[in-house]
Amino acid sequence: MDYIIAFLVGGTICVLSQILMDNTKLMPGRVMVLLVCTGVVLGCLGIYEPFLEFAGAGASVPLTGFGYNLWKGIKESIDTDGFIGLFRGGFTSAAVGTSAALIFSYFASLIFQPKATNNKS
Repeated sequence: MDYIIAFLVGGTICVLSQILMDNTKLMPGRVMVLLVCTGVVLGCLGIYEPFLEFAGAGASVPLTGFGYNLWKGIKESIDTDGFIGLFRGGFTSAAVGTSAALIFSYFASLIFQPKATNNKS
């Protein structure tokens, strides 16, 4: 049952994001930033933690989960380090995900050999 709930919640987040991109003039990058900021705000309000416990990977894998991770890292770092934790916490909590994204995208570029496009309009 956990897999079904995770699939439905994660799928719903993705469907809502796709509807937002299709029905507004927002570019995909802005929708991604909106998802991360939504995760931060919901984490700040204390709403995302119970949602994460209910949905599991369905809530932690989409970009809202990344935003919540940033919030959680900043909050913990502020509690231990004070004001400087505001700057340090996001880097320490997101370092693994960011590093993995960079490493995997590098390997994908080696395998698939992307070609640069020239979009001069």
